[in-house]
Amino acid sequence: MIRRLKHYVFPGPEKELRRSLRNMLGFMPGNITLYRKAFTHSSAANMARDGSRESYERLEFLGDAVLSAVIADYLFKKFPFRDEGFLTKMRSRIVSRQQLGKLAIKFGADKLIDAESGLAGRSNSITGDVFEALIGAIYLDRGYAFTSRFIHEKIIRFHLDMDEIEAVDTDYKSKLIEWAQKSKKELRFCLVEETGNGQHKLYVIEVTLDGQPMGRSSNASKKKAEQAAAEMCISSLGIS
Repeated sequence: MIRRLKHYVFPGPEKELRRSLRNMLGFMPGNITLYRKAFTHSSAANMARDGSRESYERLEFLGDAVLSAVIADYLFKKFPFRDEGFLTKMRSRIVSRQQLGKLAIKFGADKLIDAESGLAGRSNSITGDVFEALIGAIYLDRGYAFTSRFIHEKIIRFHLDMDEIEAVDTDYKSKLIEWAQKSKKELRFCLVEETGNGQHKLYVIEVTLDGQPMGRSSNASKKKAEQAAAEMCISSLGIS
């Protein structure tokens, strides 16, 4: 029997979930099923007839694309004289797992995550994934124009400091590799498990230093799993 974390379960009846989402997002959701799915981790998801799990992964894929498009458009207009390298780096930092994880917590989205005990809250990986899934749910529920306004008014306007983001390095893997080389440590990113196929593929990556496990993360994207595992390692080591 799966044991759940008390503060990571849904608030109960559909009416209460709608109220929580209205307070969080500033509008009343239409298709509540989309939002419920956006907060459901695969460890707590029901099995669909086709054998897939009704979790947030598909919505995460969609939300990632919508969020990236809106942020790219915003940066293109805000920095008319900067090259594509700068714009790409800024977009990557804004949609990084660290940044999206922080946004999820600011919105209170982390408190609605439905996941097996021990998974939710371990890093910014799950909360960041859920935040993207939430954007995907808003897009399907309200359309692109509404979602774009939401991102501009609720996220960019109040929660993004461009000067701070420009100064922050969020490439955890590169940062960790550089530190390990300077410290003469043996660093490895190990693929310890690979399950599923196609859109249901899941990679489990573990970071080791001199043979000692220092961080482990799973994601449908191998690169994202590596970044999240590197972030855990950096946090454990206290690397600034």
